Amino acid sequence: MNDRSDKLFAARLSDITEQSCRKGCCVFSSFLDERQCAEAEAWCRKNTGELMYRLWGGFPEARRKMLAVYPDYCGDYVEEEYPFVCLTFDYRREDKLTHRDFLGSFMGLRLKREVIGDIVVTEGRTQAFFTETAARLIMSSVSKIGRTGVKVSDSSPFELEVKQEYKSICGTVASLRLDCLVSLAAHVSRENAASLIRSDRVDVNHFTASSVSRELSEGDIISVRGSGRYVLSAVKGVSGKGRIHVELLKYI
Repeated sequence: MNDRSDKLFAARLSDITEQSCRKGCCVFSSFLDERQCAEAEAWCRKNTGELMYRLWGGFPEARRKMLAVYPDYCGDYVEEEYPFVCLTFDYRREDKLTHRDFLGSFMGLRLKREVIGDIVVTEGRTQAFFTETAARLIMSSVSKIGRTGVKVSDSSPFELEVKQEYKSICGTVASLRLDCLVSLAAHVSRENAASLIRSDRVDVNHFTASSVSRELSEGDIISVRGSGRYVLSAVKGVSGKGRIHVELLKYI
């Protein structure tokens, strides 16, 4: 986010908090992406006062979530109150549909990304989350994804196994500095890695990283625009020449 969008997002969070405080009830955001979720978490820790907050996207591994801000007496039922719907799309197993196929069809209905949560695709069945208004539109409008016929239902709870596939990248680096790890991940020189960082094209844990010398730790997530997203999964020790053995996992 740039400074202007940061301020606008903070204003949206402030409005949600004020509404919850004034009305004494739970107030929800639209679907937030991973970076917005991290921003919202940081903002809420500082600004919600006695109000409670929770981010939830329908299942524990969800990347896109809604923020709920609420008085503590609403805590026992807030999960059931989230204003989104899980839709199930059934189709022939031999029809190899992808996340992109589904998202393209939904966006073709002129739905904004903020009304669509996670889309989990498996063979023959896909489940996805939508705001209640978007779900009604999908139910009444969608009978095909691309050229593939689908049957849409809102009667099944989310039940698919979420599998994240990775490609392992092993190598040695001079240090755990960000420029060293971006160099390994993106297969570029340290000089080019530093240039990517200085041009705001690298995020660490969903926030733009500006320091090439920032030290990373196991579990940190690195996103390099144009290259992909990686997690520093393991630091495996030091070689005889003093270089550090690491493993990065690239999301695929």
